[in-house]
Amino acid sequence: MDQRSIEGSSMRMRSHCIHIDNRELSSITGVKDVISFNEQEIVLATEAGDLHIDGDGMRITKLNLDDGQVIVEGHIIAFEYTEAPEERGSLFSRMFR
Repeated sequence: MDQRSIEGSSMRMRSHCIHIDNRELSSITGVKDVISFNEQEIVLATEAGDLHIDGDGMRITKLNLDDGQVIVEGHIIAFEYTEAPEERGSLFSRMFR
């Protein structure tokens, strides 16, 4: 998987990509976590911010958070991002600035 370094940090960032086939199948990379899901909405934490996927009859058919990949099937209506969260670091790194 293609990864790039974040300047000034030892953290690695995965490439984020969305591929959609006929509004019925979507492959998403760069996924960090599944926040919530049901048949009408799936919310994913991605490298580019939280991704809200709206649709009907949706289900997650593949989930591999080690590789950052999710495959969603169902009738896809919309994708919407919320702002990317700021990297705040761990509790200890914020306490000892």
